[in-house]
Amino acid sequence: MPQQRRALLPFAALSASYFAHIGFFNPYLPLWLKDMGLGLVAISLLTSVQASTRLFAPYIWGWLSDHTGERVKLLRIGAAVALASACFLWLQLSPLWLGVVLFVMFTHTSAMMPMSEAAMAHLVSQGGAFDAKRYGRVRLWGSIGFLITVFVAGAWFEAFGMHQFPTMTVLGLLAVLLSAFWLPDLKEAAHTEQARPAVLPVLRRPAVRWFFASAFFHVLSHTGIYVFFSLYLDSLGYSKTLIGLMWAVSVVVEIAWFFWQSRWLHLLPLTGWMVLCSATMALRMVLTAAWGDVLLVLVLAQAMHALTFAAHHTACIALVSHHFPGRLRGRGQALYAVLAYGFSGVLGGLLGGVLSDHWGLASVFWASVLTSTVAVAATWKVWRYHHPAAQVNS
Repeated sequence: MPQQRRALLPFAALSASYFAHIGFFNPYLPLWLKDMGLGLVAISLLTSVQASTRLFAPYIWGWLSDHTGERVKLLRIGAAVALASACFLWLQLSPLWLGVVLFVMFTHTSAMMPMSEAAMAHLVSQGGAFDAKRYGRVRLWGSIGFLITVFVAGAWFEAFGMHQFPTMTVLGLLAVLLSAFWLPDLKEAAHTEQARPAVLPVLRRPAVRWFFASAFFHVLSHTGIYVFFSLYLDSLGYSKTLIGLMWAVSVVVEIAWFFWQSRWLHLLPLTGWMVLCSATMALRMVLTAAWGDVLLVLVLAQAMHALTFAAHHTACIALVSHHFPGRLRGRGQALYAVLAYGFSGVLGGLLGGVLSDHWGLASVFWASVLTSTVAVAATWKVWRYHHPAAQVNS
């Protein structure tokens, strides 16, 4: 077992460095753009660039990784190009050119986690079945990295302003690149085109179509948090330090879930967890929209992140591994990134910008109540198709 742990260490390091980068970049990008004098619509457009790259980049990278078997080499190339493009953030750019730089950067980072998940799939499985304990112990390091940077960056920006945001971006992506070079040089055997399984027959299955629909509406509900949460709290008068602390609350419970999830996941089928997570999402959005100015209520809402993100993410990754095994897994993980995070991120970011500009930032979270209700209905269909669903290993 110590040998298995050592094999997973580089993946844990990549997860930690990647989500450490995300931990300050995603929460504070809107505040940096606001500090530059941009309005809500422009901010929503620029923050939606990340989601727009998820419409195509993960699947292209996933196809390349399945086609060549060179998942680790592709991870290194993506990290290097992302680092080089981030250096342009030091320049005084117009919103258009800033969008171009972000587009290039996100095109090379948006598929890193799907490819990493696919590369380590055989290391977090036992007898071909998804092992929730091993996966959780690797993934929690990403949450720890996010926790550290989201809290430290909040205090730093509060004390010194937002002007060092580009420098922190470059340093974060440098750590990602170094972690990618620590990964073992894994390469899967090449297969002929005839031997490579096709994706379309899998997508034609009703259970798979409803799964992706449920993931789309669930993540769409989360877009209010991803894009507008920091701006919302800023408008309510919270300091940047307290904003960072609210993000940290969600990540602490996320870490706890990933560490101990193997004790609880067997209590429900995977699809049952998805139903519970989407219902919890609706409640979380109500609390955030109605009582976001009440600190204790906001803490409670953020604590629900253990279900609305961590438990839901594990269930989704396990179901993707179930439906897209072997040489399909790179494209399966990429499709999850595209359909769940790409389309929902673009739509949520753009509509959220329009809603917040006309009816205030709280309206974004009220809209999320509606989309999470749709997610509950879709996940119920998934449960009906899968029940009794295959259990993850405890």
